[in-house]
Amino acid sequence: MTISRYTLVLYTFLLIFDCMLSLKLLELRVPSHVKLGSQPELACHWELGPQDLLYSIKWYKDGQEFFRHVPRDLEPHRKYYLPGVAVNKSDELASHITLYPATLETAGRYRCEVSGEKPLFPTVSEHANMIVVVLPEDGPVISGFNPYYRIGDQLRVNCSSVRSRPAVRLTWYVNGEPAPFTAITSPKVYKDPEGYETTSLALSFQINEQHFVNGGFKIKCLATLASVYWKSNEESARELKTVSQMRIEEKSYNPMKTIELEPNDILKNICKKD
Repeated sequence: MTISRYTLVLYTFLLIFDCMLSLKLLELRVPSHVKLGSQPELACHWELGPQDLLYSIKWYKDGQEFFRHVPRDLEPHRKYYLPGVAVNKSDELASHITLYPATLETAGRYRCEVSGEKPLFPTVSEHANMIVVVLPEDGPVISGFNPYYRIGDQLRVNCSSVRSRPAVRLTWYVNGEPAPFTAITSPKVYKDPEGYETTSLALSFQINEQHFVNGGFKIKCLATLASVYWKSNEESARELKTVSQMRIEEKSYNPMKTIELEPNDILKNICKKD
């Protein structure tokens, strides 16, 4: 019974002590995707306990330290060489840092580690991944499309996006609506020796009268890469009508009834006026 009471008191004391010295890492911001050549911005926000002091904040990439801030050191900020990672700017506490233009080696797992002062040196950390993307030089290209189609024709087109890293995502739209799943084939991705990827996606369906709106229809291919790339290409086609359809339309088309007068009728009208 005495042991249980002692354990409870000790647990309560440790809980209160922990709350007093509670160091919390509130937020780590690492962009999930950055463009090649852009300057990534990273942020690490923490909260010290009422009785705690900051000992250090350290930044790591793939387990290797590249930047630290230790307030009581003669040189509070210190940088360490790491391929693809170099700090360009930092605030006083190293909670916000800006890297030099990203290279392919900049991609990886980033970790922020915050430590409190002695005697306990409480430490919290969090990590997040960053991918460096190479965007296509041009938007998606649609091939195999014709300017005219008849009802019953089979539409077969292809959309491709060339040399990106990683591969872009392609999406088809017909008259502004996502194309049916049954009309789309599985995307194909080709990787060249340099690691760049070319993506293609085919669209195929039989054209019916519902596809034509005001005598035509549109298809669009959208290429996206995370939140850093968003480009599309659109094509329009008109309905090519059969001879029988054209004859039916000619017969039904009568905007103004034509009145034909014989020469004798014209003379009679003139004589009546005289």
